[in-house]
Amino acid sequence: MTIEPDALETLREKHRRWLSRLGILDKPWLILGSAPDPTIPPDLIGHCARVDVNNSGKTANALGLPPADLTFRKRKKSWEEHPYVRTRGLLWLHTKPLWVMYLKLLSMPRVRYKSLMRATKDEREAIVEVVSGGLPPDIGELGKVTNGVAAVCYGLFMGVPSVTLAGFSVTKMGHSYDDKGRIRRQIAEDTFVLTRLRDRGNVFTTELELSEHIGLRFVRDRSDIAANMDGSIGPDRLHRRSAQT
Repeated sequence: MTIEPDALETLREKHRRWLSRLGILDKPWLILGSAPDPTIPPDLIGHCARVDVNNSGKTANALGLPPADLTFRKRKKSWEEHPYVRTRGLLWLHTKPLWVMYLKLLSMPRVRYKSLMRATKDEREAIVEVVSGGLPPDIGELGKVTNGVAAVCYGLFMGVPSVTLAGFSVTKMGHSYDDKGRIRRQIAEDTFVLTRLRDRGNVFTTELELSEHIGLRFVRDRSDIAANMDGSIGPDRLHRRSAQT
């Protein structure tokens, strides 16, 4: 299903108002994916709004991090894997209306959230296409990115100052929140879209391996983000400085 530009702009304004009420529209975002051994510089906690993707909040809980500012959650993702969701905003990709989603959450008292927002799978895909230019038909088996990369595109589409990826990988298998070692899928799709985003001046990663593999700007702490946003350190110099330290 194609989302018309006017409908997508209406969605954007609606979500921007919601993110503004959460107080995170004008803050840099730290998006936490579920790849093993995420790198989370301590001084980014508090400086950035933390966005947990699917069940990565289970890892955040284990690390003693505060509740997420936003959780970007796929409809089919199992709640049993991470029943103790703690988040201020919950963006649930769902086909049902909000009132049905509220009823569903009433049956899950261990899920703690303050504000709920809905988006559909078609809206998610439209946002990814607008931000990245879309995926060619011969890229990957599923033809769509993971929810983590979709969350990156969502933040950029909503106009947040910057996004920093932690717990993202296109080479490591398994997940940070369990020891099952499951195969991570949609690697080709994620690689293609992240490569499209690497020349933006406001997309960073705390994962050196991802930076070297994709070319995203590598940052060690908030000063690297601020320096690059100010333009005082070019992307090549920033990468070398961070990688050598």
